[in-house]
Formats: sequence, C-alpha cells, structure tokens
Amino acid sequence: MRLLYYTSNGELSWTKNLTGDDEIPPYAILSHTWEEGQEVTYEDLTEYKGKSKSGYNKIRFCRQQAENDGLHHFWV
Repeated sequence: MRLLYYTSNGELSWTKNLTGDDEIPPYAILSHTWEEGQEVTYEDLTEYKGKSKSGYNKIRFCRQQAENDGLHHFWV
C-alpha cells in the first residue's frame, strides 16, 4: 500500500510501498467514484501529469480534509 501526502513545497508525493512490519502512519481514506476518463492513475502521479483531470480535484479535496482532521497521509 502506498499513501499519498503533500511535500513541504506543495507537491503531491507518496510513501514507499508499505508492507509487513512497516509502520503505517495514521491516514484518511477517500471513498469515491471516478468520472469516465477522469481517474488519476499511479502512472499519472509518477509522471507528474493528470492535474487537468477532474479526479485530481478529488485528491486535493481529500488532502484538505485529511489536513483538517490533523492527518498528513491519505489513500484514494
């Protein structure tokens, strides 16, 4: 499992793949549905693209909600 978070310079990033005995930080979960063709994929994130997709706004919203709840990590 990889968790998303925003870096100190405001860029979206993700944790290493957390498995087994890895310590998992508290995180928020965004439950949602994607609009057709608007899903932000892992590839979009790793290639720093997809910001024009409406799904990216859902990621921003989840980050803001997590932050409001005192959490730094989230999962979509």
